[in-house]
Amino acid sequence: MRTQLVALASILLLLVAFPFDAAAQYTDLQYYRPHSQAGVNVFEPTKADTSTYDGFEVDWGAAFTQQFQSLSHSNEADANIVDGTDVNALSDIGAGFNLATANLYLGAQLADGIRVNLTTYLSSRHHPEAWVKGGYLQVDKLPMLNISGLNNLMEYVTLKVGHFEINYGDAHFRRTDNGNALYNPFVGNYILDSFTTEIGGEVYVQSNGFLAMGAVTGGEIRGSVENPDGRAPSFYGKLGVDRNVGDDLRLRLTGSAYTTAKSLNNTLHSGDRAGSRYYSVMGGGDWSGRLFGVGFRDEVTSFMVNPFVQFKGLELFGTLEFIEGRGSSAAPKRSVNQYAVEGVYRFLGDDNLYVGARYNVVDGEIASDAFDSSVERWQIGAGWFVTSNVLAKVEYVTQSYSDFPSSDIRHEGEFDGFMVEGVIMF
Repeated sequence: MRTQLVALASILLLLVAFPFDAAAQYTDLQYYRPHSQAGVNVFEPTKADTSTYDGFEVDWGAAFTQQFQSLSHSNEADANIVDGTDVNALSDIGAGFNLATANLYLGAQLADGIRVNLTTYLSSRHHPEAWVKGGYLQVDKLPMLNISGLNNLMEYVTLKVGHFEINYGDAHFRRTDNGNALYNPFVGNYILDSFTTEIGGEVYVQSNGFLAMGAVTGGEIRGSVENPDGRAPSFYGKLGVDRNVGDDLRLRLTGSAYTTAKSLNNTLHSGDRAGSRYYSVMGGGDWSGRLFGVGFRDEVTSFMVNPFVQFKGLELFGTLEFIEGRGSSAAPKRSVNQYAVEGVYRFLGDDNLYVGARYNVVDGEIASDAFDSSVERWQIGAGWFVTSNVLAKVEYVTQSYSDFPSSDIRHEGEFDGFMVEGVIMF
């Protein structure tokens, strides 16, 4: 405990050197989510043209995140000896610092209402080398055509094409994305992380707070022209409303659906190639502490509903997700459900401090053995925006695994403890 307190005190002493400032947007790109505190609680960029086009412009930024972790874990799984080693025995873990993760962002305003975005993972838990997460072209205006009726239509329409983070559900707007942990009020993402990148296009229509989106992609995280009989496109969409009621109340409700008939390797729930935040707990490799997908690699149909309420400094966000699919064309269908609710209260100055709690549970036929099991997690945390680009968080997390067979490493498993995380993003 002394080690944890000394580390926490050291981090806080370093952070007090930074003064408070107001959340600000440091980019002139149009229809863009700011890489700062101003990007918190931003979902799809609206059609409000808040930046004046002044010609071609390049914008770059980065995000860096590091944690101090003090977690412990246990299980009651039967011994499984492989080459003289019990693979169901948990590793010996203690307090210490995790290796930092980092993202690099590159964007450009190509024309009025037309921009391009590229995100690169410089360092992650899963990959020591740098690689491109994805890139896309976003079109909100078509000035080169200069057609009056088309210009009027584009006041409501957005086109997005490329290899990008698909807009299924609202939870992915509040998740940690490798080095970018500024928008997530907690340290870890959901137990079942609904996030992936695919190649295709999205069409948005927005008007007076109403949102409709339809999309088609290749259905896989990688592009391929081989095995065409084993692949099919993915179709997904979202309907919702996001309205301000008076000066203090914001209400948002969206429903999303995703489906693909067949795939060589669908990754809707296993598309995060960066790795999880809770290092080395309960096995699981680079995605420890998370259900890294549920094996729905061939056929998937998934629905997500997300309510969001913001009243002054208080915000409530929920997730209801219902998934059905199969791991291969010969496997039976299975179903899994996920539920999450979180409450965050932001206060002091420009909401520079916050406290919050999140409850998350996944249940159903999690494994291909078709037995029902569940995973339950509580997260209680607090954060301080030292500046609009610097965030410090602390979190207590506890997670338990129920109804896994005794041959599974997760049998009667649990982990709990504290995380401290520092984030810089610009």
